[in-house]
Amino acid sequence: METLSLEAYLKELDFRLRRYIPPANEWTPVEKAIFQPPDPYRVELKTAEVMQFEAIRFAFQHHFEHNRMYRNFCIDHGVYPTDLRRTEDLEKIPLIPDQFFKEHPSGRDFASWIANIFTGELPKINISQSQPNFEQVIQAFNAAGLVITYSSGTSGHQTVIPRDRRTYNLSEYMLSKSAIAMTYPQWQYNMSGYLLMPNPYKTNLYAGKVCQVYFDAIDDITVAIDRQISAKYIRMTMSNEKGIQPTLIRLLSHMASIRMINRIIDWLEKHQKTDRKITFVGAPYLVWSVLYRLKRQGRGFDFSHRGGIITGGGWKIFEGQRLSTAEFRRQAQELLCFSPEFCLDVYGMVEGNGWMVQCPEGHYLHVPYTYYKGMVLDKNFKPQPYGEWGRFAFLDSSALSYPGFIISGDMVRMLEHCPICDRPGPVLEPEIRRASGEDMRGCSEEVRRMFTADIGG
Repeated sequence: METLSLEAYLKELDFRLRRYIPPANEWTPVEKAIFQPPDPYRVELKTAEVMQFEAIRFAFQHHFEHNRMYRNFCIDHGVYPTDLRRTEDLEKIPLIPDQFFKEHPSGRDFASWIANIFTGELPKINISQSQPNFEQVIQAFNAAGLVITYSSGTSGHQTVIPRDRRTYNLSEYMLSKSAIAMTYPQWQYNMSGYLLMPNPYKTNLYAGKVCQVYFDAIDDITVAIDRQISAKYIRMTMSNEKGIQPTLIRLLSHMASIRMINRIIDWLEKHQKTDRKITFVGAPYLVWSVLYRLKRQGRGFDFSHRGGIITGGGWKIFEGQRLSTAEFRRQAQELLCFSPEFCLDVYGMVEGNGWMVQCPEGHYLHVPYTYYKGMVLDKNFKPQPYGEWGRFAFLDSSALSYPGFIISGDMVRMLEHCPICDRPGPVLEPEIRRASGEDMRGCSEEVRRMFTADIGG
């Protein structure tokens, strides 16, 4: 098959994702910073700096004017939209700790909490239950056209983020555009894919919902976890609850894990006999489980030049044991003959819409710098220069339905530019860890806990 030019390759993606792109006459500085650059990682630095400043300043003023909670927060910190006059002033924007998004009440008070953190005017929300549970509140908001999702940590407390359709579409578009721009020319739109996450149409769990755009980006998708995943189920698996019901759930998960790995290996066997390109997208834990099973059985496949993996969500394999991304790539090459250049990891989080994708050349995580500003904070929560370890924080202009100016619980080191490839923007070193005292969380951790089992055999 003839290889498209990068320009034609990304135009084809825009055509496939056209439902995510608003008409150009409706673009604000945020949309311009997202949709105008053909390749989000190859924008000239001065051009990107102007885009970033205009987009974040627009978003800050938007939240200041339309979100009473955040406006009061800014007034308490003595920061106003008129204070943002140049790029350096962006660091004045008050940041919200990510813990805030999991400190919510229950029942109808939970609905009021969502309404208070939402920026803008909510549609009419109809909650029929007098004492609704967590899932019922979320379903009521989503039935009105929003995309409320959640993610859990080991504490069992869900992080909840209220996206409207506009914010959700921006996030989905950038996830796909960022990943596919990095995989050029390996990605093909007629390839077959295996989604190693919950079915996005059957859950409000962010780990699943965020992958909906995968179905638009290629023609043939198989889903690993193709059933309803409830908040109660996730809470039990993440918090290590005791009792008959949680124990039964973990036993069923164990059994489901074995069957799932067998299905994935059957899928590999089928595609070994074709000439189609294939891709895995999702949790590293499930890919590793397949590799582990193949190694124990003394088996392997040859998908040289026609396979790739895009992982995201964390690299914890067992309790207290992490797998390095380099070792993961080595095993994928040994057992599937996947080129290491096309085994790429994505770093993102439920609170934000910025997707940091590894480059094929050096596997550094590239920060999208036209609409999103990453920062590394010291122990006093002050921005540090490049090259220092600290807590990751970000200013996300695309989060238009909630204030996306957030301090995360992750420890990172950011460099001014990639030491290996020629893309001009900043990067994170690939090994990211949780800050001391923060619970383990992330898409991959949720999937791992759902299916942790002895997968040998």
